[in-house]
Amino acid sequence: MRLSDIAKVIRSKNAGPRCTTLDIMFATEADYQRVVDSNKITEALVAKLYDHPIENVKIIHYPVAMALKVVIPRKVTAGDPGDRDVYGAQQHARMFGIEI
Repeated sequence: MRLSDIAKVIRSKNAGPRCTTLDIMFATEADYQRVVDSNKITEALVAKLYDHPIENVKIIHYPVAMALKVVIPRKVTAGDPGDRDVYGAQQHARMFGIEI
């Protein structure tokens, strides 16, 4: 099963001009717990998917909200020359295919 099959919402957005957050939200506590227990969404995997050093990746668990938040630095500051996604809203697709 892929992450996109079990998550209710997978989205990305800016967290200030220099960071992007990837939000993964679930409809049920069971779905959230299944993904957490799988230990598939790791700093190492995100670092590989987004070509960042592992120490630049932070994963925050929000069990009350049945959500995970992944924070990564932007390679280009939002709005700077060369920025192709000023809102950080098109970065989440790489997460869809993660096998759970």
